[in-house]
Amino acid sequence: MIRILHTADLHLDSPLKSLALRDPDMRDSVQTATRSALTRLIDTALSENVAALLIAGDLFDGAARSAKTAAFLVTQFDRLAAADIPVFYIKGNHDAENPITGETALPSNVHIFDGRGGKSQLPGTDIWIHGVSFRDRHAPDSLLDKFNAPVAGAINIGMLHTSLAGAAGHDTYAPCTVADLQKMGFDYWALGHIHKRHVYCDAPWIVMPGTPQGRDIGEAGPQSATMLEIVDGTITLREIPTAAVVFHSADVDITTLTDDDQIRGAIRTVLRDNTTPDSTRILRLRLTGQSDRYWQILRDQPLWEETIRTIAQETGQIWIDKVRFDLKPPAIATHNATDELAEIIASMRNEPGIVAGLNDLLENTLSELPPQVRAALVPDHDALTALALELTDQGTAQMIARMKGASD
Repeated sequence: MIRILHTADLHLDSPLKSLALRDPDMRDSVQTATRSALTRLIDTALSENVAALLIAGDLFDGAARSAKTAAFLVTQFDRLAAADIPVFYIKGNHDAENPITGETALPSNVHIFDGRGGKSQLPGTDIWIHGVSFRDRHAPDSLLDKFNAPVAGAINIGMLHTSLAGAAGHDTYAPCTVADLQKMGFDYWALGHIHKRHVYCDAPWIVMPGTPQGRDIGEAGPQSATMLEIVDGTITLREIPTAAVVFHSADVDITTLTDDDQIRGAIRTVLRDNTTPDSTRILRLRLTGQSDRYWQILRDQPLWEETIRTIAQETGQIWIDKVRFDLKPPAIATHNATDELAEIIASMRNEPGIVAGLNDLLENTLSELPPQVRAALVPDHDALTALALELTDQGTAQMIARMKGASD
């Protein structure tokens, strides 16, 4: 059996983005998460005695210079060199703008494909690795015409950093279709660029391994690399967990819970169920359900947020990104003055004069922000109105909650 490890989009030293990082202990423990992911990849390559490591672009993250990053990378590749494991690497859009890739002398076991394309035989095998790097950070056209024809009678693996036909949240780079790749005659396409793992086809294999380390809640779940196992010319795959920090979401339904002790107990159960032995978790927790405790919880949101963070810290593995309160109030048994006030406010909410006043108030407040921040927060008039109404709804709910919960 010949094993080859395929990864992409490490974005080495890219910062993780989460409200949990406001905690200095959390920040210190995960600031090197992308490095930890690479270390895990190298550990796996060594323990599984792979024949090669494939990196399909975006090893780096932008143009920032870092001698520490370069030294770390060289040290990790040296570990593979000591075991005679080659690395095949193509530059993606982030690598193309990164000076490290042009200035650091990587170990001799690292083969970097250039923008003209090329192929290299995996030593001691009848396996050929083909690849094309980005020349610069933009690749608006397909790169498939730069690939050599597959070597007849051999296993051919193509490495390409591409957005394929397009993917939500990803800019268009080196566009092509699955059908285009199928026509090339290769046995395996080692893709990169899209951060979510996806196997597009198994004849031939067309695989996007996803990022080995998620950077925010939008890249949630246990990230991985892809291991190729080749026996008698047949390729099979398996996932290799890589993330040192896993982003995740979980719900706590409190519909049937009657007091705060039960709610805290349910939160502890959900947090315990979300611990993993080999990674830190950053969790976005959502309280759901129709509860008799609705008004008290809404009134005491800051207390509940801190309580949940404290319970999470007890696990030693979970940190809270954000707490969402998607609760419904209990059915109204009696209609009192507070309910009438809530109804009056709700009926006034969309009146043109009220909306205009809210917009003016918010616009005056936002005028104190730097222009670029203001533009990102409210890019147009509709966004301004939406934010004004959202803040109004939150403030109204808090006011009603304090009145409703005053007798608790």
